[in-house]
Amino acid sequence: MRLTMGKETIISIIIVIAIIIGNVITQRYTTESITELSNKLSEIKSELNKEEEESNENSIKNKLDELEEIWKSKHEKLAYYIEHDELEKVENNIIGLKSFVETSEYPEAISELDKSSFILKHIEEKYKFSLENIF
Repeated sequence: MRLTMGKETIISIIIVIAIIIGNVITQRYTTESITELSNKLSEIKSELNKEEEESNENSIKNKLDELEEIWKSKHEKLAYYIEHDELEKVENNIIGLKSFVETSEYPEAISELDKSSFILKHIEEKYKFSLENIF
């Protein structure tokens, strides 16, 4: 009888440790991904706030292409453990941002950019390991 209780306790401890390790890994990846995407969004926002020039427009489009590449590479792994609705909101805002830049509607592009930044921060807070999120 005593031997069985010991096995159950060890198995329970191993499961709890595996859950904590998995959470640390996913949280670290989420934080790194959101930081990288937020930095790229900040670069785009600073470009959008500059005066309108031809070279500026090309620079913005290049940064948007870089943003899309980063998003595509991160989206696949994030989709394993983050709600698809949250990720879809970010993707829709990035698409909206790109379309507003292509039509040179910079105030609307900045609005979409700010929405994307807000949703990314929301995702980071929502999936952060804390007592508030557990209970």
